[in-house]
Amino acid sequence: MTWETMQFYFGLGDTQMHWVVRVFIIVLATMVVNFMVKLTLARIDKQLERTKTPWDNVLIIAAKKPAGVFIWLVGLSIAAEISGTEIDPDLSSLISSVREVGVIVVLTWFILRCIYECEKAVVNSEKIKTNVDYTTASAISKLLRASVIITSALVVLQTLGYSISGVLAFGGIGGIAVGFAAKDLLANFFGGLIVYLDRPFAIGDWVRSPDQNIEGTVEHIGWRQTRIRTFEKRPLYVPNATFSLISVENPSRMTHRRINETIGVRYDDFSLLPAILADIKDMIAKHEDLDTTQTYMVNFNQFGPSSLDFFIYAYTKTVDWRTFHNVKQDVLFKAMQIIESHNAEVAFPTHTVHMANDGSLIPSTPQTSSQPSKNT
Repeated sequence: MTWETMQFYFGLGDTQMHWVVRVFIIVLATMVVNFMVKLTLARIDKQLERTKTPWDNVLIIAAKKPAGVFIWLVGLSIAAEISGTEIDPDLSSLISSVREVGVIVVLTWFILRCIYECEKAVVNSEKIKTNVDYTTASAISKLLRASVIITSALVVLQTLGYSISGVLAFGGIGGIAVGFAAKDLLANFFGGLIVYLDRPFAIGDWVRSPDQNIEGTVEHIGWRQTRIRTFEKRPLYVPNATFSLISVENPSRMTHRRINETIGVRYDDFSLLPAILADIKDMIAKHEDLDTTQTYMVNFNQFGPSSLDFFIYAYTKTVDWRTFHNVKQDVLFKAMQIIESHNAEVAFPTHTVHMANDGSLIPSTPQTSSQPSKNT
């Protein structure tokens, strides 16, 4: 197709045909550059996956999508300037402003993706051998993202011709009014900040409050509220300001679990009780799943209504809930075997009825306790 044929087909003059061709060439070049950049980044990312450090992949993964948007932004803005100059020369300044704002937005997007990928690499990467607290990593990530967004917004305003000093002054005056209107929101924000700094609990911890009906596993710690999954598998959303007013217990950070059980033997076996207690105490001292460096006791405790009661007090080495119950079960079974080996029995509730010689019931009171009686 000749130049004259193209002019006739499109119905354009020489000048119009020249800028249409230039726009077409720029768009085509943008497509080619975008394809080449994507291909290059994909090959680099594939090579970097073989390295031992996760940080070199972060920049490549974060740059993939913003790089394509940036290339198209620059290419289309140049093409728009060429066509806009031919149509309306005043459009050139508008296109330039849009391009500058677009570049700032793309750079902000790239930095936010870098922060997200760094957080993910720190928490999930198997290449990092040290243990990392997810709560701390999430808090730092959120602070950095908020800082980047605020800074980018101020730069965009400055680019559009607004005075940053005026915006900051307005924000200072308006912040007072907003503070009064949103005091609960601010209280939750600072409550979340205190949780991040003090770290009374972290993601995955089992927490409960003796002050309120709060118990479950922490799933998410946000700036306004914390999500706790109860043992009924229901989500519980707690405002962060609540944690500055209540006591929070964190059983996930316990060092041991405690066994504290009371067992009773019959009154008929009172002469065997010292030997039984000695054998059970020796069993506790030699049990491989109990921590004997902690306090452990086996002692006669009280005269029960129908039994001689003694208690077993010890700490397990494990803090796992299921393993703890297996250890506790083993200790109680061995205690029962020791009692049985001494020809004694574990007591159960009994009642003694006193009857007169003629078979009539005699009330168990101090006034009638001296009358003749027999046990049945």
